[in-house]
Amino acid sequence: MSIDRAAIDTALATLTDPNINRKFVDTKSFCNIAIDGGKVSLSVVLGYPARSQFQAIGELVVNGVRHVTGVTEVAVDVSSQVVAHAVQRGVKLLPNVKNIIALASGKGGVGKSTTATNLALALAQEGASVGMLDADIYGPSLPMMLGISGRPESPDNQSMNPLHGHGIQANSIGFLIEQDNPMVWRGPMVTSALEQLLRQTNWQDLDYLVVDMPPGTGDIQLTLSQKVPVTGAVIVTTPQDIALLDAKKGLKMFEKVGIPILGIVENMSMHICSNCGHEEHIFGAGGGERMAKEYGVEVLGSLPLDIAIREQTDAGKPTVVSQPESRIAETYRAIAWRVAISIAERQRDMTSKFPTIVVQNT
Repeated sequence: MSIDRAAIDTALATLTDPNINRKFVDTKSFCNIAIDGGKVSLSVVLGYPARSQFQAIGELVVNGVRHVTGVTEVAVDVSSQVVAHAVQRGVKLLPNVKNIIALASGKGGVGKSTTATNLALALAQEGASVGMLDADIYGPSLPMMLGISGRPESPDNQSMNPLHGHGIQANSIGFLIEQDNPMVWRGPMVTSALEQLLRQTNWQDLDYLVVDMPPGTGDIQLTLSQKVPVTGAVIVTTPQDIALLDAKKGLKMFEKVGIPILGIVENMSMHICSNCGHEEHIFGAGGGERMAKEYGVEVLGSLPLDIAIREQTDAGKPTVVSQPESRIAETYRAIAWRVAISIAERQRDMTSKFPTIVVQNT
């Protein structure tokens, strides 16, 4: 008995991607649909990294097609393909970098670098090709957080190869100077150093480049927003009012230059006593939610004030890699999913599709 292709299409049209709550057909995720006797085979290509979800999505599609008359076997191949998405108008994409995610905060000490590192590692665990750039020229922390030592190699005395740690590519001014050597530089030197680190690093086919920004809204932030193709920004804050006040300034800065806000991460939202398990909101409660509601953005996740996060990061093995099954690691992965999905649902970059037009006098 032959299988009706229209019946297969009808069955597929009813299936919803549980991660984004949209129909697979609307996101054009189905491809390579083939019928061979009673066997149906197809591919599901997700626009975001979700290696841990492949089996569940495959089973969902198999169950959705299995009941069609004449079907005796269903084979589903699930994969991810991250594409480049739109950035600020007039700014060109970097070679070999599809999407840049800026992690920012209004003030220091809110755990932005720790959040950025665990976010990058979580994206890599889900199958994405990920890089990290330490944009904090005055206080680089990436070498310690990723447990990387050494200096970048230069294949041509003009560019640098990124170093690698826990499966991600990385570069930082911290790799190029002595650990206790202060960067006593004025603004123009700092922004020049940032651009060199960004553009002269030989990034290797990155789906995402996570940029750990310095706190504030100064020269580096302005350079990043005007000259660097940023897909979206994540604001990291704590619940206390003074941190929220500064975080709002960072959020408004990105809005003014046309960089989408992917969401807010509330760090140190509560303290959990290691002895009795009692939860206490040391820095206040609900600040991130109030800020998100005020500016119409999403709270990507809330993280506790936990000594293990600090110990693991200081040791060069952040929570996502040192305790991947822990509740905190799950929270970081959930934040990474939301960031990746938010990017996947945004407009794709089409500038690479346009022909280059050259006007010459003849």
